[in-house]
Amino acid sequence: MAKSGTPAGDAGGGEALIPVELREALEERYLTYALSTITGRALPDARDGLKPVHRRILYGMQTLRLAPDAPFKKCAKIVGDVMGSFHPHGDQAIYDALVRLAQDFSSRYPLVDGQGNFGNVDGDAAAAYRYTEARMTAVARLLLEGIDEDAIDFRPNYSGEEQEPVVLPAALPNLLANGAQGIAVGMATSVPPHNLAELCDAALYLISHREATAEQLMNFVQGPDFPTGGVVVDPRPQIVETYRTGRGSFRLRARWHKEETARGQWVAVVTEIPYGVQKSRLIEKLAELIVDKKAPLAGDVRDESAEDVRVVIEPRARAVDPALMMETLFKLSELEIRFPVNMNVLVDGAVPRVVSLDEALRQWLDHRREVLERRSRHRLAAIIRRLEVLDGMIIVFLNLDEVIRIIREEDEPKQALKSAFDLTDVQVDYILDTRLRALRRLEEMELRKEREKLIEERAEIEGLLAEEAKQWKAITAQIRELKKTVGDPRLAKRRTTFEDAPEATDIDLAEALIEREPITVVVSQKGWIRALKGHVSDLSQLQFKGDDALDFSFFAQTTSKVLALASNGKAFTLDASKLPGGRGHGEPIRLMAEIDEDAAIVKVFLHTPDALLLLVSDDGRGFVVSQNDLVATTRKGRAVFNVDPPAKLKIVAPAEGDHVAIIGENRKLLVFPLSEAPQMARGKGVRLQRYKDGGVADAKVFALADGLTWTDTSARVHTVDKRELAEWVAHRAEAGRLPPRGFPKNNRFG
Repeated sequence: MAKSGTPAGDAGGGEALIPVELREALEERYLTYALSTITGRALPDARDGLKPVHRRILYGMQTLRLAPDAPFKKCAKIVGDVMGSFHPHGDQAIYDALVRLAQDFSSRYPLVDGQGNFGNVDGDAAAAYRYTEARMTAVARLLLEGIDEDAIDFRPNYSGEEQEPVVLPAALPNLLANGAQGIAVGMATSVPPHNLAELCDAALYLISHREATAEQLMNFVQGPDFPTGGVVVDPRPQIVETYRTGRGSFRLRARWHKEETARGQWVAVVTEIPYGVQKSRLIEKLAELIVDKKAPLAGDVRDESAEDVRVVIEPRARAVDPALMMETLFKLSELEIRFPVNMNVLVDGAVPRVVSLDEALRQWLDHRREVLERRSRHRLAAIIRRLEVLDGMIIVFLNLDEVIRIIREEDEPKQALKSAFDLTDVQVDYILDTRLRALRRLEEMELRKEREKLIEERAEIEGLLAEEAKQWKAITAQIRELKKTVGDPRLAKRRTTFEDAPEATDIDLAEALIEREPITVVVSQKGWIRALKGHVSDLSQLQFKGDDALDFSFFAQTTSKVLALASNGKAFTLDASKLPGGRGHGEPIRLMAEIDEDAAIVKVFLHTPDALLLLVSDDGRGFVVSQNDLVATTRKGRAVFNVDPPAKLKIVAPAEGDHVAIIGENRKLLVFPLSEAPQMARGKGVRLQRYKDGGVADAKVFALADGLTWTDTSARVHTVDKRELAEWVAHRAEAGRLPPRGFPKNNRFG
């Protein structure tokens, strides 16, 4: 507890100090400060979408009569008036806010029309306020429309000498149209800008469907519409969820296209960068990535921007895939950003709350209804006052000579007029304040026409105030007119577009630098491998080392991957571009991968993504595996089949079909559904065929409807159809029976 000092009265007068709890005092004062920051600086009002500083700037420009068609005035004058009358928080804070309202790359619909240097997308600051001039835009004028017609409440300014608006009438949904960002004590806000034409359509739908949800309004509002354009690559359900909850983020990336240049070269040209990213800093970062070789696919970057953004990125080599190069840059730089969404605003101007899309629009519409009612009542009061005056003027016209006589001769003409013609104080004051020659010009017909029009207008306004449906009809007409007013193609056209999110894949940068060319991979019987240029069908003239000979070959591309499976169950991956050329005898596969000395190479084949293989060990166990699970990233390979020595991996067969045919060394054949063999990424597998002696001889996967085929030693193809195979079809792990007549003696399918 804070101790009280010596009573001031003991030292010569005054009151004694009051002791208070330090914790309670700090809590109270900090809460006051936090609320002041939240409501007075950081969070926008849901009704007009403005923070106090922006509202005060616009109202200050209104008092200076800086309409869209008025001459520009120095920003120093505007900042000085706003600071002196409404916003005592420093001239630089006011000017920074004013500059942002004038920047077409910061505000989707600028509220200030600036003349002079107001900064640029490179991040250059605006000139000092003594050099720049400004006035309001037509959009800002819409926000202030009706402010002099008692449309909103006013409150005393910080000094109590003047009045300032609590909120602006806001004839457009500025919160969503221009967005807002701010950080308060313990909370923040981040509302993205949107397309005003889409917001108008959504508001019209919400008027006719008051219980509409954010999901339904998303049929009109596609998503954010940033002033700098760009592409949102989030999936649609995620965007809808963000607008439903008022929290989330948007994945925003730059817009680019491939541009062909001379001699078959090409460049990537960025024409739109993400919102809030400084172009100069972005280019500097890209240059650093290229110099540090963190972006090996890019060779150079340069800025060719004039009025529009044009950032040119050259590839390291012509063979680089443009999309792949840009994906690497998106991951490493601000060419792609996450724009946070936290629609935390002051609801009803007082309570901070996160709102959804429909709540934000509903807040604006309810405010517009209140503004309509207040303006209507203000106009109704003016009509009633004018009708009272007109009634008096008609009486004057009918008795003009007598009125003039009373004014000239009576000592108290006011009382005399009231008594003579039964006039009110308002009527008499108006008559006495009117010049004589004006009285002589009165025409009864004109007065009566004006009176009839005002009576008719009064009836319309009274009907409007009496029926809510008429009020919403009037607001609907205002919104339709708003859509026409801001129909300038430069403002109305959507700038941000939407695309499907790219699949999250690991980018092989080394592969991306390889030029795609056809090759023929040749594997010898002793495990030597080489790559011939092109697709070569006739290999009869191919030379081999010593007593070695051709085992098999297959066609591939330089960008392909080659898989090798060893008898110990490990899979190894070779890059086709790194295989030795076809002029020599090649190199042993063992030099390219760390294959155990006691392990033999079982199969070498081209990697086909998502393709399935049947792996079988010599003891009859096996399973199905995807080729994607065989790709290894190191020379040590990847363990796939866990064989128990002395068992070894023996058969690698394509799993294309619905049944498995397996035959053992005991010459027993078994056919069973492929579905009985589990698909695994790694394991020991399951028993495929049971043996008393020996092990598996061969296996293949086939379509039962097409029958089982094999090739004999004379290269003749034999087929046993589905009906004839019935006696061999059973379940896995059974022993099987002797194969059909004519099956090869070597127990191989070919």
